[in-house]
Amino acid sequence: MTPEIDVAFAAIKGEYGTDSIARVEQMLAAGKGDRHPLQKGAKWILPGVSQQAWHDPYSHPELAPVVRALETNHATIREELEAAWGARREAFSDYEHYLTRQTDWQALYLFRKGGLVEEAAGTVPTAFRVLKEQAVDTGKLCPLLESHFSTLLPGAAIAPHCDLWNFSINLHLAVDIPEGCGITVAGETRSWEEGKCLLFDYSFEHEAWNKGARPRTCLLVDLWHPETTVPERKALVAAVTEIRKLMGEG
Repeated sequence: MTPEIDVAFAAIKGEYGTDSIARVEQMLAAGKGDRHPLQKGAKWILPGVSQQAWHDPYSHPELAPVVRALETNHATIREELEAAWGARREAFSDYEHYLTRQTDWQALYLFRKGGLVEEAAGTVPTAFRVLKEQAVDTGKLCPLLESHFSTLLPGAAIAPHCDLWNFSINLHLAVDIPEGCGITVAGETRSWEEGKCLLFDYSFEHEAWNKGARPRTCLLVDLWHPETTVPERKALVAAVTEIRKLMGEG
């Protein structure tokens, strides 16, 4: 803990109560802590969050409006994405996963580095609007992470890995899905259904692939895990932001 984190935590406790961020403090003190074997590669595990890999996208009242809005607007989102892919490929870039960089994994960012990517409003306006109204303005999007169109080119594969933590959760809107694509999370393999969402805890080991003949695209949104509280979210933003500064990451 640093003096900056101590000050931020004291302010949160003053507003919400002394025990309001106990789980966050426990996580930071415990290091690796107790975890499911398939979460062994994650950096942080917030205690008390359900060890459930796959979630029903409509099972959490906080997240259901985001799911509903994305699915309702799928057709327009796909049309705008296809137009951007055909005419504005410069808007896409190699995806810079924290583990590696892949040229066969392309990304078009809508939210990154703590803020909306305003250029995306002109490239994919419907997805940008829905994300802003339903996830960003409502505080449901985890600002420590991002939202982007994730395009796997034919033959691409994402190697098995765990993401950084369990206090956010990954929502996928299946935008354009050819045959031969799939994703495995915690040993369970599923396929995307165009126009529908998948929701999973990506602190569990997962991998994905495209064995099809054309690109596979999903819209990925990093949302706060619904089992976290408002004070915990504030504390996590303060702590991770300060840790990243100390590590020279911004």
